[in-house]
Amino acid sequence: MLDNTTWAFVGLILFFVVLAYYGVFGTVGRMLDKRGEEVTAELEAAQRLRREAEALLAEYQQKRAAAEKDAAEIIAHAEDEAKRMTADAEVALKELIEHRTRTVEAKIAHAEAAAVAEVRAVAIDMAIAASRRLLTEKVQGEVAADLISKGVDEVKARFG
Repeated sequence: MLDNTTWAFVGLILFFVVLAYYGVFGTVGRMLDKRGEEVTAELEAAQRLRREAEALLAEYQQKRAAAEKDAAEIIAHAEDEAKRMTADAEVALKELIEHRTRTVEAKIAHAEAAAVAEVRAVAIDMAIAASRRLLTEKVQGEVAADLISKGVDEVKARFG
């Protein structure tokens, strides 16, 4: 009369009737609706977080661009300052070299003048000594003294 498949089908129907009687379908539906609402809320939260993250990314990209611009300006300013300082240092070095050259030249001229004066003094002293010795050996008496005196005065006047 009824085969096993039919009895299994009847048992399944009875099972669904029992589930419906105890409200399992409503509970499962409410649970699915609640879970759907949670998923929707999570999706909305994720979208909101994504928009915030995109806004932050855009803000940081703008800040990075501004920082790169500032860095480029700072580098350009530093390069200009370095060039200016180099030019100033070159001018100062050139002035220092010129000053030291003039100082050394003045010292050389002074030393040369001192050496010439010393040589001149030594030559005068030697000339006086030689004249004195020659005159004392060759000329005698009052004439000798007069000649010696005139010669010494003349030598002093000429070199001294």
